[in-house]
Amino acid sequence: LSLHCPLTQETTGIVSAERLAMMKPSAILLNMSRGGLIDEAALASALRNGRLYAAGLDVLSQEPAHPDNPLLALSNCHLTPHMGWNTAAAKRRLTQTVMDNLRAFLSGHPINIV
Repeated sequence: LSLHCPLTQETTGIVSAERLAMMKPSAILLNMSRGGLIDEAALASALRNGRLYAAGLDVLSQEPAHPDNPLLALSNCHLTPHMGWNTAAAKRRLTQTVMDNLRAFLSGHPINIV
């Protein structure tokens, strides 16, 4: 299961103990979006008890991670420093988007207006 969604009232804690219990023990959970999507205590329990095979997390609910976060001590939980987006292709796209936005703004036709 790979998470790529915003953190909203509806998605906070969406990966709960109940949802983790529905997953196969061979499942791997990946979170590349927001830490608050996962009940980290429930995830730690599922990983520790073999209820879930592994997790790969690019985000945690608190960053930097608190030293007593139980996920840090688990060999089947792999963490990256919230830099999963940091590829050469992503940097090129980001640079191109910034350049396109500046050109459009300077020409009087702004794009990607927030």
